[in-house]
Amino acid sequence: MVAQGVLPIQHKPETASSGTTGRAGLELYFELMEASGFCRAVRDYVQVCGQQGWLDLQMLLALISLNIAGGDCVDDIDRLEADGGVTAMLRKVERFVLPRRERKRMKARWRRGRRRTLPSPSAILDWLGRFHDPAEEAKREPGRAFIPAPTPGLQSLWRVNRTLLGFLQAHRPLTRATLDQDATLIESHKRQAYPCYKGFKAYQPLNCWLAEHGVVLHSEFRDGNVPAGSENLRFLRESLDHAAELGIEKVALRSDSAAYQQDLLLFCGEGRDERFGVIDFAISADVTQDFRQAVQQLPETAWQPLVRTFDDGTTVHTEQEWAEVCFVPAWVGHSTKRADYRFIAIREPLYQLPLGDADQLPFPTEEFSGRGAHKLFGLVTNLNDPGDRVIWWHRERCGKSEEAHAALKNDLAGGQMPSGLFGANAAWWAITALAHNLNAIMKQVVLGEGWVTRRMKKLRFAIINIPGRVVSHARHLVLRLSADGQTLDFFSGARRRLLGLADSPPG
Repeated sequence: MVAQGVLPIQHKPETASSGTTGRAGLELYFELMEASGFCRAVRDYVQVCGQQGWLDLQMLLALISLNIAGGDCVDDIDRLEADGGVTAMLRKVERFVLPRRERKRMKARWRRGRRRTLPSPSAILDWLGRFHDPAEEAKREPGRAFIPAPTPGLQSLWRVNRTLLGFLQAHRPLTRATLDQDATLIESHKRQAYPCYKGFKAYQPLNCWLAEHGVVLHSEFRDGNVPAGSENLRFLRESLDHAAELGIEKVALRSDSAAYQQDLLLFCGEGRDERFGVIDFAISADVTQDFRQAVQQLPETAWQPLVRTFDDGTTVHTEQEWAEVCFVPAWVGHSTKRADYRFIAIREPLYQLPLGDADQLPFPTEEFSGRGAHKLFGLVTNLNDPGDRVIWWHRERCGKSEEAHAALKNDLAGGQMPSGLFGANAAWWAITALAHNLNAIMKQVVLGEGWVTRRMKKLRFAIINIPGRVVSHARHLVLRLSADGQTLDFFSGARRRLLGLADSPPG
């Protein structure tokens, strides 16, 4: 017994195997995984495990649960293993989703018998290591950025992701979609990690977000030393393949200056994709010397205040101004069938003077006669909307993608890489994306409109971390929730909706 502390409360260890859990809300996610076809997709597509030990489905059930419950490293799986309620539910999930033949073979997979419900940290690391391809690693050249080809195992995880998104599309159909293409840095102290452009060691996955649904459509895990603009057109083509598979008919693209590349811009503007035709886009433009000269030639009357108008009619006047720029780089003029590419400049006054060495600032600056020093940004687009509307539409990318990156790295387990093996970390990132998308489906399809914008902190407080006790009765598992009547009604409603999703055809 632990000695009494500051308060008159004593601690005693719980010795009864009672099935008590502080994460009763995970049960809703287990039901969603089955209703969405996630479990079947894992059995159909993921073939990483061997003839002994844990199944791929068991590994993914454990790692998705780890993400949703709030774990951020492999060792946290032991916290779930110690949760008698969670382990009882997972055992029931296994018996329900695995075919009878597979269940009979389970005992033969362990020479000394199965001692745990969830895989151990060492077993998880071993399984993640199977996503690594030493042959691809051998292709690396010292001092050069390299993007390894995805292994079949990694591709299978993204195939499962498309199953999840297909389920979302079936119940929330979307024919026109906005793709936000953006990279994010994941700082890492692994010896095998490479320094990024900011100077610290990191990994830098490139992601494509389906903005309207708030989900990861596609992602490519990369080393930190790979330039953000590397092979952006190839990545966009792969993202378009995924979008077409989901039944999306029209797409628009938003991105930062990493996508300001001739081949990508012409691909979108000239409609070189046979399925989607011309792709509307707004992309941050490089502030080159020629662009600066074009901006300097603008009369002061060309600049207009940048005003934000909200849905309720209220407006916010920013200190920024925008102007259309007559700027025609070489890549625009080479084709007679080119679209009308527009360049927009945005400037914002700088008040912290003197600036010192402007080259040391993390953004481009420009001196305007009689107006002083300004931040200067550029935008290229093929949209015909007024310039200020194009600017605000493009800036929605920043809020959405940065929010999603924060959710993946902070709310879920994507911010801490588990291994020195590139392929293992790529699989870890893909599994984090699966957990993110599963949670997005939970909020949009199961919980309802009021939950769509809620972060994991709120979901864990209100739904996931509910106390309960799991008991077995008449060959059935009973989850007794320690909650008020309103919470019980909420859970009952969510389960009814899940049952309807599983039993009825999408529509």
